[in-house]
Amino acid sequence: MRIKAAVVNEAGGPFSIEDVDLDEPRAGEVLVRVAAAGLCHTDLVSRDGGLPPPLPAVLGHEGAGVVEQVGPGVTKVMPGDPVVLTFASCGQCGNCRAGQPTACINFLARNFAGVRPDGSPTLTRNGAPLSGVYFSQSSFASYALATEANVVKVPGDVQLELLGPMGCGIQTGAGAVLNSLAAEAGSSIAIFGVGSVGMAALLGAMVAGCTTIVAVDPNQERLNVAIELGATHTVDPSRDNAVEVIGETTAGFGARYSVECSGIPAVLRQAVDCLAVPGTCGVVGVAPMGAEVSLDIFSLLVGRTVQGIIEGDSVPDVFIPAMINLWRQGRFPFDRLIRSYDFDQINEAAADSEKGVALKAVLHMPL
Repeated sequence: MRIKAAVVNEAGGPFSIEDVDLDEPRAGEVLVRVAAAGLCHTDLVSRDGGLPPPLPAVLGHEGAGVVEQVGPGVTKVMPGDPVVLTFASCGQCGNCRAGQPTACINFLARNFAGVRPDGSPTLTRNGAPLSGVYFSQSSFASYALATEANVVKVPGDVQLELLGPMGCGIQTGAGAVLNSLAAEAGSSIAIFGVGSVGMAALLGAMVAGCTTIVAVDPNQERLNVAIELGATHTVDPSRDNAVEVIGETTAGFGARYSVECSGIPAVLRQAVDCLAVPGTCGVVGVAPMGAEVSLDIFSLLVGRTVQGIIEGDSVPDVFIPAMINLWRQGRFPFDRLIRSYDFDQINEAAADSEKGVALKAVLHMPL
């Protein structure tokens, strides 16, 4: 079928709205009419060539919409169901079977290969294959082809334009605190980089009952929002030494937990150095593949842990409905982070995201 999609034709190039062709759903696949899609930092790293898939490609991995058609064997959803699209996992490896889909041994292939597992494309342009299947959705488009495994049915009375970011950025930040770190009530946490993922981590810390929440970011407007959402302290690292301030804030002990959301190696070093003993740093910021960081080995030996986190260690069919319920109760106001754009404003949305003007840009698809 002919659809509208935002194509990245070369590394670092703009998104180009073009007519492309999307394959019909095969066994286990779900065709979704996209209502909206969040713009994530990972999309921009892929746009710039720092991550697969091969270009040209259609990106987008925070889609939300309505099921249009299902392929043979699909029983989880049916046409007309509202859904959020999330990351893909194989469902067959040992980690998936153990309830850890974010640790799927086929994670890279299922989310970044640009083609189906059998090597066939889902998208073509002028008859030539076009890289798609980004997070098994490529939702910067009017329609997306997902799989039964990575669609999450959501309540019909919640505005779909709000829910797309739950498929990645929001569940990543909140899940990092609630699932991966399992922060205890009364604990201290420092969040480095309070874009949308960092703000979601802050909201997760509020749900967890953390009583010292330090937001670190050079953008004063973001720090102001962090205070409004529950941060107890803020640090502008362009003016103050974040490690020293966090030490003072925690009576010299350091933070029990930290979450690094910037993807900047020097910031990761600070997120580790600010920790108490014992203490754990959750790494969620996406850096270009091959980026390295230098750490003090002795500081790790005495009881500090660095933990990589993908998608908040979430089981989306469980965690996304839980976040929606928390939002309904007024305990998880993630909607405060969203700034809406029309689909044809995608390059403006990307620029605003990079400048920090938009915490979470969400693209609304034309009806």
